[in-house]
Amino acid sequence: MIQKGTKIAPAEGKLGVLLVGLGAVSTTFIAGVESIKKERAKPIGSLTQMGTIRLGKRTENNSPKIRDFVPLASLKDMVFGSWDIFQDDAYQAAKKAGVLKPEDLESVRSELEAIQPMKAVFSKDYVKKLDGPHVKKGANKKELAAQLIQDITSFKENNNLNRLVVIWCGSTEVFQKPGPVHESLAAFEKGLENNDPTIPPSMIYAYAALKLGVPFANGAPNLCVDTKALQELAHRTGTPIVGKDFKTGQTLMKTIIAPGLRARMLGLRGWFSTNILGNRDGEVLDDPGSFKTKEESKLGVLDTILQPKLNPDLYGNLFHKVCINYYPPRGDDKEGWDNIDIFGWLGYPMQIKIDFLCKDSILAAPIVLDLVLFLDLAKRSGMKGTQEWFSFYFKSPMTAAGLYPEHNLFIQEMKLKNTLRYLMGEEQITHLGLEYYS
Repeated sequence: MIQKGTKIAPAEGKLGVLLVGLGAVSTTFIAGVESIKKERAKPIGSLTQMGTIRLGKRTENNSPKIRDFVPLASLKDMVFGSWDIFQDDAYQAAKKAGVLKPEDLESVRSELEAIQPMKAVFSKDYVKKLDGPHVKKGANKKELAAQLIQDITSFKENNNLNRLVVIWCGSTEVFQKPGPVHESLAAFEKGLENNDPTIPPSMIYAYAALKLGVPFANGAPNLCVDTKALQELAHRTGTPIVGKDFKTGQTLMKTIIAPGLRARMLGLRGWFSTNILGNRDGEVLDDPGSFKTKEESKLGVLDTILQPKLNPDLYGNLFHKVCINYYPPRGDDKEGWDNIDIFGWLGYPMQIKIDFLCKDSILAAPIVLDLVLFLDLAKRSGMKGTQEWFSFYFKSPMTAAGLYPEHNLFIQEMKLKNTLRYLMGEEQITHLGLEYYS
């Protein structure tokens, strides 16, 4: 366990950012950072760049920017790389993704064209709706992991980098539960040699990063680092890991609204959610196996927030349904509809309707930025293993064994900011406030 006010290594030199998948999220993130560097845009949505943190009493009016409070890496020191199953450079990939306007892409065209993806570790066994020619070959999964380790090492050397972070921005893999190969690092490494079918590409990427002590974030609902084997490796190499599944559209709304309903002791009879989207993510989720993985991630939110066993009269008979529909004309402009059946005083029924027309990658890009900067901070602070204080960013936050995840967005925010205060030796903020009236 780290100590309060721990010594944090300075953010000196260049920080490499390796993205698994050069699709809509990754290219929107990279283009955004490059635009912000040129002062053509503001980092809207990024807690690290625009958020503040209160220190001390309210009467002291001391609320610095987070980026001025903790020693984060500078955006100008970031160097980007990627793997992808297609050979398109980041500019071509961004044009095909169709998220950003042509004028926004043209202003950073040279920076995007310089990013040529490395060959990916990929198999249609795990993502059935995609296929691409830019794929690594190897005798077994151990050999593929070795190739990834070489990619990471070469990227660091060729770009004269001091530190690295790896972020999974790839597709949702088919649903999987932990099995024998995930129980220990020894079993996992034997599974790599034997081409164990329960080791998907996301785990191979995570293994390669963790072997080198590189922090890893899982932006999809894949099992990935949420296994004993890779957590063991993370502790051995002193590496922070986080996941799962970027919290962007509909689930973000649930983690905002559900805590409010519970705080007011308003009952819930049903919450029906459906989505339409037409990007690569939507295409992948059109496969039942990948959808099952996403469904598990999205369904777990309400149960943890509402805790029906503690409030059976209010939430004991809740019906929760989630649907995702692939609709190509919509592209990256996702639309999420929610019908919420609630009840109040004397059991009288009421309804809430939400129609959230969002841009998935626009919401995800600042999450990627924050994860990169906070993971690098965690590594320099000596933190290792699962970092629950990152739960603010995920639909299915990873926790220590035996703990239920905290889904309430406001508690997650408090956890994150109190962790930053702890790292910097500041007092925690409890919001008790009695000192103002004594």
